[in-house]
Amino acid sequence: MNAPRRNMDLFDFNDNEEKAKPLAERMRASTLDDFVGQKHIVAEGSLLRRAIALDRLGSCIFWGPPGCGKTTLANVIAAQTNGEFIKLNAVNAGVADVKKAVDRARDNLKLYNRRTYLMLDECHRFNKTQSDSLLPAIEQGTIVFIGSTTENPYASMTPAIVSRCRVFEFKRLTEEEILDALGRALHDKRKGLGSYKTEMEDAALSHIASAAGGDLRMAYNALELAVLTTPPQSDGTIRVTLADAEQSIQRKALSYNEDLYYDILSAFCKSLRGSDANAALYYAMRLIEGGCDPLLILRRLIVHSAEDVGMADPNALVVATSALTAFQNIGYPEGLIPLSEAIIYVCEAEKSGAVKNAMFAAREDAVRTRDDAVPSYLRDVSYGSREIKAEREKYLYPHDFGGWVQQQYLPDSLKDKIYYHPTENGYEAQVKRTRIRKGIEKGS
Repeated sequence: MNAPRRNMDLFDFNDNEEKAKPLAERMRASTLDDFVGQKHIVAEGSLLRRAIALDRLGSCIFWGPPGCGKTTLANVIAAQTNGEFIKLNAVNAGVADVKKAVDRARDNLKLYNRRTYLMLDECHRFNKTQSDSLLPAIEQGTIVFIGSTTENPYASMTPAIVSRCRVFEFKRLTEEEILDALGRALHDKRKGLGSYKTEMEDAALSHIASAAGGDLRMAYNALELAVLTTPPQSDGTIRVTLADAEQSIQRKALSYNEDLYYDILSAFCKSLRGSDANAALYYAMRLIEGGCDPLLILRRLIVHSAEDVGMADPNALVVATSALTAFQNIGYPEGLIPLSEAIIYVCEAEKSGAVKNAMFAAREDAVRTRDDAVPSYLRDVSYGSREIKAEREKYLYPHDFGGWVQQQYLPDSLKDKIYYHPTENGYEAQVKRTRIRKGIEKGS
């Protein structure tokens, strides 16, 4: 006969609901002291930490990769503020939802003198109409806007919104920070996995922390999967090995030590620069077969296509970027074919470091002379006195002169500077001839 069921009360339901949450959600920090990483933003004495402590945070945007703490920090702010906290997601929120939140915020301010924080996840997904519906409330201080995005807000969001917010850039978490967080999760009996009798190999924990790539959510998910799916031993102990960790995060552990890894990566990069396709392919495959993420190799390839090939063959950057897109859409192992094609193309292309040299030289002057005035005829024509606008009419429109006309574009103090010096290699030789013809470059 079945045992009688115990009547469940409200506390049972709450406890069950909490246990059903993923480990990443249960371990989410509720205070700044528990918050993992981003010391450059939330360190003692930092602007953001002081603003949160005083409940005087202004509108801001949290920008960074997945799993680095953007939503968690917003929740910490919500827990510490005396105002009302409203959460929306830009994926499914419309103009009506925004207006409803703004009306609520206006009532809170008028009736109770309470601030309202509007947390908008995936805020880069807001279109112009949705953003415009929010803009007056941000401008007037009716709401304190907190946007969270993985996309560069300067490129993906309405400039009017961004200009009224302080942008905080979040970084990927370090391997040490993730290791520390995983260790706490393993031993936390209330929120973590401490109620399980777990023995985890150091190599297994280190692999999860490394393979997560700075994403704490991914690391928590892999740890939970490894513990919950590993059968206990006869004594009830769950022993998680490196093999279990590899399966839980679906990435093979590196089959070489850290020093050798960096040596092979260095050899790959130097082989690209040295135009040895055979060596570059060998080192790339050795990295991948040893457990390296192919996306890391593709990112290095893109950098070298601009740094070492540059304008000698501008198509190298196109091929390398296309290989990255192809791999992201196709995956492993078929994605290795466009990766290999791009490696060969970058190796066989003509080489030039002129782009990198030009960048460094221009950046040095930009830092040293940043207050130099823009020539009057290059300034925006939409504002200013009649005299200033008349000065701007001196601008020579290149298309009126067949596409190019001699004209000073740099500030007066830099007017004779030349940063980019094309070589005689590949397409750059053609660029150099054109510049000599225009008088920009001196012939040899």
